[in-house]
Amino acid sequence: MLDAVPLQTRILDHADHYARWSCLAIGIVAAQHLVMMNSSDITLPLVFAITAFGLCAVGGALLGDALALHPQEAVRTASLAPRLVRDQVPPRMAPLLLLQAGFLVTLLVIGAFTASSNVDRPDRAGGVLNVTCEGMRTSLGPWPGLYYSGPMFAALAVATPVCVWALRRIAHGTGDEQQRRDRAWAVTGAWGLLVSSQVLLVVLMLFVALTDKACLGPLGAATIVALCPLGLLGMFTFGWSLVTVVAPRAVDDEAAENGVFDDE
Repeated sequence: MLDAVPLQTRILDHADHYARWSCLAIGIVAAQHLVMMNSSDITLPLVFAITAFGLCAVGGALLGDALALHPQEAVRTASLAPRLVRDQVPPRMAPLLLLQAGFLVTLLVIGAFTASSNVDRPDRAGGVLNVTCEGMRTSLGPWPGLYYSGPMFAALAVATPVCVWALRRIAHGTGDEQQRRDRAWAVTGAWGLLVSSQVLLVVLMLFVALTDKACLGPLGAATIVALCPLGLLGMFTFGWSLVTVVAPRAVDDEAAENGVFDDE
């Protein structure tokens, strides 16, 4: 039996998926080119690559949401209960991503205030940590000071309010409850990709810097031990976010058990 649905209609039905997948692919290609850019500092291209990948993921989720079809039913019902953003986002992962973002901002702020200029490279202000090791002044790096964290702060400052706006738009927009949840999960996953990838990069930078030149010390050792759970959390949320962006399908068992979703 031939498929009666036109090809154009099938493409439009999945335009949001194609947008997210395409932007993820663009982000991967852009990250590869940025990593391979000519630079005497291998860390800065990595920062640009991670940032570009995360922003492409966010852009793809926003574009996919804009292209998603929202069919209107012949009979529409409305609920007196107000729609809230927290009811659309993943109930367990959203708080975890917010907690992770809080750790990320804290580490970046601490890195910005503790970073110094490299004695050998004064043009890289805020890229190392100057310490005294065995009676000698030395620089540990790469350190997440403003030299490296500037692009990360900029990406978070741009992506976070845009994603919040998109989630509010989805919560108060058209479509059935399942559609709104799927779209909200995709946006949340894209923002989670940006945050978790930056967390992994910052943890890696701190680990490399604190284990450099055998100047770890008790404080450095304690810092690395404290960073290990954050690194594991970053790997878990990165995997979840990537799967969610590729194929979002929100499942709310409690809402499903209570009955039919309310449509606007």
